[in-house]
Amino acid sequence: MLQLDIITIFPKLFDSFTSEALINRAQKKKVISIHVNNLRNWTQDKHKTIDDKPYGGGVGMVLMIEPIMKAVKEIKKKFPPKTRLAKNGENTNPRLEPKTHQSWAEVSPGRKKTKVIVFSAKGKKLNQAMVRRFSKLSHIIMIAGRYEGIDERVTKYIADEEVSIGDYVLFGGEVPAMVMIEAVTRLLPGAVGKQKSIEDESFKNAEGVVKKQITRFLEYPHYTRPESIKINGKIRIVPKVLLSGDHKKIEAWRKYHAKILND
Repeated sequence: MLQLDIITIFPKLFDSFTSEALINRAQKKKVISIHVNNLRNWTQDKHKTIDDKPYGGGVGMVLMIEPIMKAVKEIKKKFPPKTRLAKNGENTNPRLEPKTHQSWAEVSPGRKKTKVIVFSAKGKKLNQAMVRRFSKLSHIIMIAGRYEGIDERVTKYIADEEVSIGDYVLFGGEVPAMVMIEAVTRLLPGAVGKQKSIEDESFKNAEGVVKKQITRFLEYPHYTRPESIKINGKIRIVPKVLLSGDHKKIEAWRKYHAKILND
């Protein structure tokens, strides 16, 4: 099981996201476990202050390092450490409940690492190669920034990676966290009913290497019923090859129309 922790000041934003569709199903199937953590729980003053004015002046407020640092530290402590199983499958670490450990060990063999991710417009742009790498982790802690940003010391000394989902600015890191969760979850065994849909999707590595570059493709176009429809006064039809029943020709058509990308 992959554990996903989000640190945010707006936890309710995740209510519908985590309780609907395939993300909800993945949790029920114990493919993933999502924990939404309110950053204000790690504040000390009665106002639950999480931000302050930036040093050097400027507009807006900046999320403070101290509550974030405390949150990450406590969340890491709660995550079960790597534990060895005896030959009979029993838990060899008496500090962990057998049921908790067994679930983690059976679903996630070989998973050992925790990564702390900060979302930022200046971070490395998220791509499918990064998503595949993250999907092999056992625990991901995502810090969702707000306002003018996060104290840079969080990025430099607490986070493992700084990630952006595109060259634009959002209100905060909650939407990027949802993007990350969806992208990673769908690569995990059991998250998607038909595994074939994962194998033939966009950004999949093609076989072979051309001039030492990994060749990838964007998924081919898809069509469904009706075969013919009038759009803006013109009849638009499904490509005939897709109706032919000739699987070799269909496969060739799909490969031809899949846009090639080179890293």
